[in-house]
Parts: sequence; structure tokens; C-alpha cells
Amino acid sequence: MIIRHLLDQGKGPILAVDADSNSNLNEVLGVGVNSTIGDARELMKKDVPTGMTKDIWFEYKIQEALIETKGFDLIAMGRPEGPGCYCAANTLARKCLDLLTGNYRYIVIDNEAGMEHFSRLTTRDVDLLFIVSDSSRRGILTAARIRDLIHDLDLRISREVLVINRIQGELDRETLEELKRENVELAGTIPVDDAVYQYDLEGKPTFQLPVESKAVQAARQIFEKYIQ
Repeated sequence: MIIRHLLDQGKGPILAVDADSNSNLNEVLGVGVNSTIGDARELMKKDVPTGMTKDIWFEYKIQEALIETKGFDLIAMGRPEGPGCYCAANTLARKCLDLLTGNYRYIVIDNEAGMEHFSRLTTRDVDLLFIVSDSSRRGILTAARIRDLIHDLDLRISREVLVINRIQGELDRETLEELKRENVELAGTIPVDDAVYQYDLEGKPTFQLPVESKAVQAARQIFEKYIQ
């Protein structure tokens, strides 16, 4: 929805980054993915051409993995094959962003849920971070911990705000009090929207939701306030 809002406002160029090891941003955008950064990492172990440095070869594979569409480009981190942690893949993701950042006015990164990508410094130098949660007390506390971790790691994130997703009606008093206690800035809420579920059920990209969708309308109100 952020990417769609930027396009509707005539803003760009835009790079969409799927930084989730379980890549699916392309599905909600309606774009096919043939190769990922994780694929490049695996190939680098065994398939760097003779006479080519790993750095030059990696830059070539990044350009190969970059998917160009009308209005935005997309690159997916993917996952490394085999056992082990994602540290190497995250390192490559940071290097990939360093290589591509200068080519785009807007970079929209879809991170996996949780805090690991912050502790590994995959997400850094961010103008605006949307932390997405449900309205539960546990969700609000998790959002506050993410905010605190950002400050503890001294990451260069200019502003972080909370979006509460899939709400029924208005936020209750207890949730509002929890937000106040934790000093979390609430950007807005996204209501439960049957159209989102229907698109997912039918395999349609949610990127194509109609403008009258309740979720789209609510998201746009948030973006108009926070995205310049």
C-alpha cells in the first residue's frame, strides 16, 4: 500500500525490497521473482567465474536479480539453502542496499516479523519505520521493545511509529492507556477488510485492491500524514 500510494502521488523512482527470508512481497505486488540475494549467496560459494572478483560478480548478480516493473523495481533477499543462520544472507542484503540506494528516491523495505533484522543491522539509515501490530497488549509491548532496541543499538532511524492492523471498530480504552504508558506514537489503524481476505483467497495481488477498500482508505490517511 505504501508503494501504491507513492505511485499514485507521482513519486519515484521506487525500490521495493523483500527482506523477509520467506519472500512473498512479490505475490502481493503481482510480480514474478526468478532469483534472489540468497540465490546469489549460494552461487558465490561455488560459481564465481575465473578472472572475476567476488565483489564484481556479486554486483552483476544483484543487477540480474533486480526486477524492473512499471513504476517500481523489486529485489528479494530470499533465503540461503542448507542449515545455518541467516547472518551471511543479511550481510549480503546490507551490501545490496548499499549498492542500490543511490539510484532511488524511495526505498520501501518489507522486513520479517520480529527484531532480529535490527540486531543484525539489516535495517539502518531509515527515515520512517512503521511498526505493525495487532491491538493486543502483547503486541503493544512488542512494538515498544522494538522501539527500545532501535535506541539501544543507536540505529539511524529518524522516526518510528506504530500502525495497529486488523481492528474491529475503535480502539478500546485499555489499548489506548497501554500506548500512553509505553509512550508509543500511534500513526493510525487499519480496519478488518473483507476485500483483503477475498483477494488473498483468490490469489489476487492486494496491490490491486480497489481504492474504496476500507484498508486502502485507512492506509492512505496514515501515509498522507507521514510520507513526504
